[in-house]
Amino acid sequence: MGHVNSAQKSTNGSRDGAGWTAVTSIPLSEEGTAPDGQSIGALVRDATTHLSTLVRSEVELAKTELAGELKKAVKGSIYFVLALTVLGFSLFFLFFTLAEGLAQLGLWRWAAFGIVFLVMLLVAGLLALLGFLRVRKIRAPKRTIETLKDTKQIAKRHHTTEEETPASA
Repeated sequence: MGHVNSAQKSTNGSRDGAGWTAVTSIPLSEEGTAPDGQSIGALVRDATTHLSTLVRSEVELAKTELAGELKKAVKGSIYFVLALTVLGFSLFFLFFTLAEGLAQLGLWRWAAFGIVFLVMLLVAGLLALLGFLRVRKIRAPKRTIETLKDTKQIAKRHHTTEEETPASA
C-alpha cells in the first residue's frame, strides 16, 4: 500500500498510544504520502491551486455584483439629473415672479428685473467662491505616493539583488 512512516506503525494496536513511536518531523517532501497515495507536496500544491482559484472566483463574483449595482445607481441617478434640470428651468419662473412682484410694489419694471438679475449674479458669485475654496483644499494623496515610492525602491533593490546573486555563486 505504499510507504508507511513511523507515525502510522503500531506495535500492538492499542488505542492509548502506548505502541506508537514518536514522530521527530513532519515530512513535506515526496517521500511521505497521504492515505490515498498522494504525496504531501502534491496535496499542498493542490490546496494552493484550489485556494488561488477560489480567491479569483470570489473577486470575479464581487466585480459582477458591483457592476450590477453600479448600473442600478446610474439608472437611478438619471432621474435625479432630470429633476435638477427641470428645477433649474423652473427657477427662471421664480425669478420672473420676484421681478414682477417688485414692479407691483412700485418700482419701475426694468429696475425690478435689474435688481433680481444682480441678486442672481451675487448668489452665483458666492457659490463659485465656495466651490473654488473647496477645490483649492484638494491635495495629492501623499501617503499613497510615498508607499508607491517605497515599493519601487524595494523592487529595484530586490531586482538588483537577484541579478547579483548568480554572479556571486
